[in-house]
Amino acid sequence: AITTRAMNGELDFHTALKERVGLLKGLPITALKETLDDTILCDGAKDLVQHLREQAVTCVLVSGGFTYFTDSIAKICGFHHHHGNSLNHDGAVLDGTVGMPILDKNSKLEFLKSYAIGLGISLDETMAIGDGANDLPMLCAAGLGIGYRPKPVVENTIPNVLKWADLDKL
Repeated sequence: AITTRAMNGELDFHTALKERVGLLKGLPITALKETLDDTILCDGAKDLVQHLREQAVTCVLVSGGFTYFTDSIAKICGFHHHHGNSLNHDGAVLDGTVGMPILDKNSKLEFLKSYAIGLGISLDETMAIGDGANDLPMLCAAGLGIGYRPKPVVENTIPNVLKWADLDKL
């Protein structure tokens, strides 16, 4: 419920993230591996990243989720770089807090700008894909912003929406 409200823009992302991570206090970090093992990639994600790489496109995964997952997903799909939030733990158990700074909508926009500068391209030459309110600044700034199976707040803002097809159709 917290995630849904945050993705629809009804709840501040920082507050929502701290609340959600607080619910994980005491959870063994082995549960992260169990969750990762049960994670199913969006259809076409790996194919899309591989195709873009073949076209010499730099692919970056930037998520308000956690680096434990972005690291693995980036390797599976072939992203060049990845960024996310970190979960604090004592080596065995999550302590219910998130590492600072929190990667949020402003961070996503800053990563887009930073990578564009580093690659010597303009924002008009970038593409961003996202689904929730936390993605809107990045989607609006990119040369091509695409709402992928977007929440209503994104669908009502972004003209380019992929609702029913898989990512490889991009």
